[in-house]
Amino acid sequence: MMRAENLSVHRENTCVLADTNLTLKPGEMLGVLGPNGAGKSTLLGALCGELKTNEGQVWLDDRPLVHWSGQQRARRLAVLPQSSTLNFAFTVREVVAMGRLPHDSGQQRDAEIIEAALTAADALHLHDRSYLALSGGERQRVHLARVLAQLWPGEGGQTLLLDEPTSMLDPLHQHTTLQAVRGFADRGGAVMVILHDLNLAARYCDRLLLLESGRPFALGTPHEVLVPDALRAVFGLEVLVQRHPERGHPLIITR
Repeated sequence: MMRAENLSVHRENTCVLADTNLTLKPGEMLGVLGPNGAGKSTLLGALCGELKTNEGQVWLDDRPLVHWSGQQRARRLAVLPQSSTLNFAFTVREVVAMGRLPHDSGQQRDAEIIEAALTAADALHLHDRSYLALSGGERQRVHLARVLAQLWPGEGGQTLLLDEPTSMLDPLHQHTTLQAVRGFADRGGAVMVILHDLNLAARYCDRLLLLESGRPFALGTPHEVLVPDALRAVFGLEVLVQRHPERGHPLIITR
């Protein structure tokens, strides 16, 4: 389990994240929403230790994150940033295999995990292709497979942080990606995912954190957060919110 207490981050004497408290629970997907510049990527950077916090602390289990060694952390925490680039002609399988570097699970087990992660990301058919020959969306799916392989299969105590993993994907692969992430959570992992699509967030996330100007505006279930007044206040959107006729989650319709 990951826990953040009173996080604040400043850049050039400007506060870009403040007063943020949250817990990432095993078996749960937490979606983070907000307009551009709201502090979503800053929050992710603070949680994974990439950004120095001015106040507050991040805990992994009952130990401060800063007390974990690099290898210990990599076995429990994986991060998918907004953009991941490689300039070498690795095959797709070699890229995904990088996720297994923190582990000593053996070649046979690693091969099984790599295949399972590629399948979950709908990228198994790309396994022998050069990474440099892939489209942007294909590369995004390969990096999803890499971070899934790093923590496969997902269990209590393992945490996955993803920054806009669907940004370059077609509608089908937006869903296959979030289904793979949902599966990771259902097996006991904890997930935080930054999204822009309100309906995808409503469909796949258990709880949502809505950020505005670097501060939490609302935190709760999709039904509690995705309400017209909140979406008007944060995004300036006039919306109708209805119940999905089959699944029951909120369905956001822009007026």
